[in-house]
Amino acid sequence: MKKNKKRVKEFLKQSCSNNILFISYVILSVTVEIFLRVFTIGGHFYFKAVLASISVVLFIGLFGYLFKPKTRFKYYFICLFFYSALSVANTIYFQFYKSFISVDLIATASMITQVNDSLFAKLRFSQFLFLIFPIIFLFINKYLKKNKYYEKLESRESNIKYRKIIIPLVCVVILLALISIYDISRFYNPWKREKTLQKYGLYVYTLNDMIQSIYSGTNNLYGYDNSALSYRNFYSCKWKENKETNEFTDLFKDKNVLFIHMESIQNFLINLKINEEEVTPFLNKISKEGIYFDKFYPQISVGTSSDTEFSIQTGLMPSSKGTVFVNYYDRKYMTMVNYFNNMNYYTFSTHANNREYWMRDKMYETIGYDDFIAKESYIVDDDEVIGLGLNDKSFFKQFIPKLKYIKNNNEKYYGTVITLTNHSPFTDNEAYDFNVNMEFSYTNGRGNKITSSAPYLEGTPMGNYLRSSHYADSALKELFDMLKKEELLDNTVVILYGDHEARLQKSEFELLYNYDPINKSIIDSDSEEYISMDNYVYELLKNTPLIIWSSDTKYEKQVDKVMGAYDLLPTIANMFGFEDKYSLGNDVFSSKEGIVVFPNGNVLTDSVYYSFINEEYISLNDNPIGEDYIENIKKYSDDILAVSNGIVFHNLIETEGSKVGKCNK
Repeated sequence: MKKNKKRVKEFLKQSCSNNILFISYVILSVTVEIFLRVFTIGGHFYFKAVLASISVVLFIGLFGYLFKPKTRFKYYFICLFFYSALSVANTIYFQFYKSFISVDLIATASMITQVNDSLFAKLRFSQFLFLIFPIIFLFINKYLKKNKYYEKLESRESNIKYRKIIIPLVCVVILLALISIYDISRFYNPWKREKTLQKYGLYVYTLNDMIQSIYSGTNNLYGYDNSALSYRNFYSCKWKENKETNEFTDLFKDKNVLFIHMESIQNFLINLKINEEEVTPFLNKISKEGIYFDKFYPQISVGTSSDTEFSIQTGLMPSSKGTVFVNYYDRKYMTMVNYFNNMNYYTFSTHANNREYWMRDKMYETIGYDDFIAKESYIVDDDEVIGLGLNDKSFFKQFIPKLKYIKNNNEKYYGTVITLTNHSPFTDNEAYDFNVNMEFSYTNGRGNKITSSAPYLEGTPMGNYLRSSHYADSALKELFDMLKKEELLDNTVVILYGDHEARLQKSEFELLYNYDPINKSIIDSDSEEYISMDNYVYELLKNTPLIIWSSDTKYEKQVDKVMGAYDLLPTIANMFGFEDKYSLGNDVFSSKEGIVVFPNGNVLTDSVYYSFINEEYISLNDNPIGEDYIENIKKYSDDILAVSNGIVFHNLIETEGSKVGKCNK
């Protein structure tokens, strides 16, 4: 017995000694993957994810034994460097888009080059720490060379022909055995990208993504039958529902409509004051005069602004693979613009950016705009550039004559005006005039009242954002003043919405709400005055303002029901008197409860916020929440995402629109 133990011990020792390079490669590669999950989604430790990563690393690493010992290092180094570079790219991508890199997103890479400043502003040294691991591996190699490891190993290894045959077979057996323990059914839901990586690791996620992208790219019918069935079942019942009327039905019928797409304007700006000065005084004013939705949530994926445009136009969700504007612009969609075209409106969009950005030039043809007035139609002098392009004030000033021409030559019009100045990284400080220092008074120990100033938000991303938003707000006021002066507000409804959040870090909000000017630091978390900024509070702060305003009537109404971008089309359809067929959202004024599905599987209702990745929820009111309620909203989310992705991927409105039958519920 003792001899056997000694033999096993000696065998293990010898095996480790002969495979130092391979073991180092495995440990470093798995550590890279663990760090990636910690730096991005964080949260729980999943043993299955570590096991999955080990299996992939082993599978790829064992092929190194097909090379001679001296060449083996190069193979492992290339693999480890690839893992590290992949982790760097995913960390940066997650910072920017809160998602992970996919083969289907390669086509959107050209969009990133047009917002370089915004991307570089978000780069952190910590995002490149993964590159330490290949460097460590170089030092290990140097140590092994010094100790003649490769020469010793080469003299021990023999029977090369046999090893070249048996090693790949062993790899296949190991991989098949490990796959059998995984719940791979989860992989076939492409919108659950974060969940897949959290539970199965970066390497399994990447391999799965590559396989599915290649297969679906070469086989257009991949998943078609299931998608078509879901589509027909969903709309057969939706179209049978009775259309409810309410106090807003046909309210704006035959009026002109002007949408103002407000870049990166978040809702927390409304009524926010710094030193008793309003950050957005004009938006505050019209939010009180019009119909103000304070829980409007854009449902963006990696397409950001273009995703919001798509959801508002179609009432559908953004694509879970790639972006609609770039990858799926050639499908058939029933859009808000189509409906207004059918009511004899002249439709246009205008933006002082390149018409090719987000491939708007092609997607706008699909949406149905009569005209797209882009950058080449505006004079862009160097002294009028702020951030990414022509500043909003000059843009609005040049836009007014164009709108006058449109009004004078058309009975009715529908327009979308896309702003640009308030785009991240908000660093053009010379153009902004707003004090983000904190002026304060306090009584010192001697009883004297002291007036002082603290840096507060000066020089911070939050401070720069508030200054930029203040400028954007003043530009909007100038636009409305010009519209009023030229009588362009008559018989016109103006709809303003923030396109997406500003992508500020959670720490920036903690600074905004918890600053102690006397100590020039964040107040203690144990203080009664401390405002908690946990992940759920942070997520709930991502709403943007939606305001429907008309000079004809002051509605002075605030709507507190949660709503998503996909709810705007059916809400507008009710107000302007047309029937919307394909929207997945609801008319806010007729629905009993608001429900917003997000592309990552999270769900927000008036009662709860459910996190798909953490499989938990928080209650937003005192109403009791049963398990049936949670299961219902999870199923609702799955159904909505499946139907929307089916329409986008497989062009189902074109191919299946006439095949919708009776509702079987």
